[in-house]
Amino acid sequence: MLARLGISLVTGVVVTFALLWLMQILIATGEKAILEGREFKFVDFVRVERESALETKKPKPKKPPEPDKPPPDMPPPDLDNIDPSAGSVNISPVNVNTDVSIGGIGGFDNVDGEYLPIVKVAPIYPRRAQSRGLSGFCILEFTVTKLGTVADVRTLECSSSLFERASTNAALKFKYKPRVVDGEPIDVPGVKHRISFEIED
Repeated sequence: MLARLGISLVTGVVVTFALLWLMQILIATGEKAILEGREFKFVDFVRVERESALETKKPKPKKPPEPDKPPPDMPPPDLDNIDPSAGSVNISPVNVNTDVSIGGIGGFDNVDGEYLPIVKVAPIYPRRAQSRGLSGFCILEFTVTKLGTVADVRTLECSSSLFERASTNAALKFKYKPRVVDGEPIDVPGVKHRISFEIED
């Protein structure tokens, strides 16, 4: 019992002296820290602005100087003092009587000559031949009348019967200058004509 008390007492004295020594060290170092000035470091933050496009205003052009004086007004013309005979131009009437004779049928003069084609109508391609891809021709014989029309059309040769009707219808629409003999137009029979039918690519 006494041994425990002695050990406790010795331990308490040792711990007390240790604490006192530790406190002395802390006080000594604390005074040094208080006496020495603290160094503070400042961190500067620099804000970088974004590059912005500067809009430059173009200078406005200067206004032209105003005229000193406006131009004088033109005086109104004096119509009372105009001489009607001054500066007049004498224009004689033009003779418009012309002796132009247009004779013959269709406005052609009655001069001897052969028949000439004036209008030739292209035939209508038959649908059946076109759908089959057929090409061909027809040789026709007809009469050129004294009026310049076509009559008595007949087929001499045809590569396909599909082209006969279209060829005949086209030939009936032809117009000719008739043949003139001794100043008179006459009929011309036996005129042959070939009509071709071709499919374009």
